[in-house]
Amino acid sequence: MPTWNDYKRQARERGALAFELFIVRSTPARPPEELAAMLPEHLAYQARQEAAGNLVLAGPVSDPTGDMLQGEGLIIYRAESLEAARALAEADPMHASGARSFDIRRWLVNEGNLTLSVGLSGQRVTLS
Repeated sequence: MPTWNDYKRQARERGALAFELFIVRSTPARPPEELAAMLPEHLAYQARQEAAGNLVLAGPVSDPTGDMLQGEGLIIYRAESLEAARALAEADPMHASGARSFDIRRWLVNEGNLTLSVGLSGQRVTLS
């Protein structure tokens, strides 16, 4: 397998987007009531990261059946490096307090389709 940077270069050379983002998989490390207590601080932090342009997408992930919420979350950051993205994840009050643990990976976005519709007069945004 090539190194990450070699693969990124090869992807660009073949015409792929090769847009690097960082995926954080966040998992509960404490009881649900401790997670709930940290939620307001976590959401305020997420809002600040969104406003700063660091937060791409974030939200909860279902269990494997798709029917239950187990407290796992996925956060996608835009950052200059893996180290910078790790610093963002570590500063999240959920992680900094130990209420949640996380792992982080680089993600190279090469393919896909995203549609964004903005209705100005109705103040409506649709993402599909």
